[in-house]
Amino acid sequence: MSESEKPKKKQPLPPLFTFLNAGLSGMAATCVVHPMDVIKNRIQLQQEKTSFGAVIRSVYKNEGFLKFYSGLSAGLVRQATYTTVRLGIYNQLQEYWKQRHPEKPNFGILALMAGTAGAAGAFVGTPAEVALVRMTADGRLPKDQRRNYKNVFHAFTSISKEGGITALWRGSVATMGRAIVVNVSQLATYSQAKFLMATKFNLKEGLLLHFCASMLSGFLTTFNSMPFDITKTRIQNLKSAGKTPSMIVMMASIMKTEGVVALWKGFWPTYCRIGPHTVLTFIINEQIVKLYRLWADQ
Repeated sequence: MSESEKPKKKQPLPPLFTFLNAGLSGMAATCVVHPMDVIKNRIQLQQEKTSFGAVIRSVYKNEGFLKFYSGLSAGLVRQATYTTVRLGIYNQLQEYWKQRHPEKPNFGILALMAGTAGAAGAFVGTPAEVALVRMTADGRLPKDQRRNYKNVFHAFTSISKEGGITALWRGSVATMGRAIVVNVSQLATYSQAKFLMATKFNLKEGLLLHFCASMLSGFLTTFNSMPFDITKTRIQNLKSAGKTPSMIVMMASIMKTEGVVALWKGFWPTYCRIGPHTVLTFIINEQIVKLYRLWADQ
């Protein structure tokens, strides 16, 4: 094969584009799946048993349809911070690897990339996570106890006034622990699942491959991350005053009072959020990359 016939090596994506694409993909996906965040948080904050359907009926009947989008501004800011950083760093690490190694990274390397990206993203995104949990849970409180945040920025200001600026990072250890598990499960298994499905089942690059890999990745992510997710939700919803319990203490308290199975409370609404969110984020992300490369090659 002559030099001219050899496939042209793809140029690395600009870092700024990588990070912007990550944030936009996550924000677009959040607009679709946000109601599941509301339902998931409501279930996780209730110590008594409840069902997916019961929470949906309760919110719709007592608060109205729009309450399924309460805290959307916090959800979007969370994606603009957390997803921009975690998916941006992960994609950049993969670009760095591609430019220096002819072979694909093994699962261990992918997990290291994903865990590093997740921890960094979670730390940056914790303030929006705290605001999101409180805004989505507000409707379940008696009227005289509601925080009534107008938007995510009002939430930031109010939380800082009540507990100091560090209150915005309440539950950051649990959030980072969850993010490492989520990202290793989601990002690394997505890449690995895509590779295996393409080679073992001969699935061609395209929406079907992205969908199948994302749904498998989403299921594993949900199962692995749920204990950390419910722990950080409980911690972040606490009143600002008083000492914040550690992740281990809160997790032990949940198991003692509600049983081990309670650590997976809200599994299906979480999967109904993570699965489609994973699908939409990666599909949107990869389609934007495809459009960018078409534009760049003109």
